[in-house]
Amino acid sequence: MRHFGHLAEDVRGRLFLEQPRPFTARSEPAVLATALGGTLYSPATRPALAADIRKQAGRGVVSMVLCLEDAIADHEVDAGERNLVEQLTDLVNDFTDCAQSHPLLFIRVRTAAQILDLAERLGPAVELLSGFVLPKFTPANGGAYLAALAAAEAATGRRLFAMPVLESPELAHLETRREQLFGLAELLAGHRERVLAVRLGVTDLCSAYGLRRSPDLTAYDVALVAAVIGDVVNVLGRADGTGHTITGPVWEYFPVQERMFKPQLRRTPFAGAAVGAAAGAARASGEEVRRRIIEHDLDGLIREVELDRANGLLGKTCIHPSHVPAVHALSVVTHEEYCDARDILRQEQDGGGVLRSAYTNKMNEARPHRAWAERVLLRAEVFGVAREDVSFAELLSACLCG
Repeated sequence: MRHFGHLAEDVRGRLFLEQPRPFTARSEPAVLATALGGTLYSPATRPALAADIRKQAGRGVVSMVLCLEDAIADHEVDAGERNLVEQLTDLVNDFTDCAQSHPLLFIRVRTAAQILDLAERLGPAVELLSGFVLPKFTPANGGAYLAALAAAEAATGRRLFAMPVLESPELAHLETRREQLFGLAELLAGHRERVLAVRLGVTDLCSAYGLRRSPDLTAYDVALVAAVIGDVVNVLGRADGTGHTITGPVWEYFPVQERMFKPQLRRTPFAGAAVGAAAGAARASGEEVRRRIIEHDLDGLIREVELDRANGLLGKTCIHPSHVPAVHALSVVTHEEYCDARDILRQEQDGGGVLRSAYTNKMNEARPHRAWAERVLLRAEVFGVAREDVSFAELLSACLCG
């Protein structure tokens, strides 16, 4: 697998100073956690699930969750399990016989008992599986989930990761949040090698209070949600070696109307003449490029991804394929970030201190900024480094038309 690997080599050469590096399902957990990117959720009941996975792999999706939980009705669970086993069994032969890599695939279960049951029923197709998503994860039920995952690993001989979803009312409620978070930290610390990333279930957190954000608001504009995210990062996202990768919440809204990019696009980290670059790309590649860009109402999503990054979150839950290219384009390391990160680590090796950035617009302090710089260079390895004159809009338009 490789981010932006669906683009032609000459296109990648034009966009990237440092191209994204390939990785596999057997890569180091830190690499895989960073590489998740926009994780696309799909109901396990879809009749064309195998075809959907092939199609999304060809469009640059590198992680998918096949959902047996909230995405399907209660009466559909048995049918969803059967469909999942049948579709992945068909799919394993396709990916064995061709050069295309399959995405990192995870199954979102409803109960701990499903984990071992599905792992055994999949047979050889378990080779396609990278792990399980564990919904409504709490200190009370988490141990059973993780024990079931360990049993599935032992039964299949395959490394399987856990991605717990934090979305319980106890986490939303102030009087129980502290106990929940420290209980989760203790539980996850005992299974660090199996926890790929911690996911946030913001929709369920909002439901405890009858809340729902509009498409003009981000999760961070909802005070209750912002408080929970801050506390989760405080306890579970520390950069001292005890923390975990925490992924961004789902963006719920689909593109349904034509709207030109709003000011949020111009404030992306690729800044500059982003809208002008999009228009230039449209003129260069024809009206199809322009149409595909303006059809995607992405301004709210773009702003939320930027706030995810500012608050220590990486990657995002996606429920529509149009969201994935924006998440990936915003995950590319800018030339300015790359210069700062390299300078900081070089200065730290030389004994610390402060230096002016290569762009002469900020102070880079070696020791306080070291953890940030290390994360940037890991992201650069996975998502690449944009050329100095390449904007977010150019990356996005290449993804949409690649």
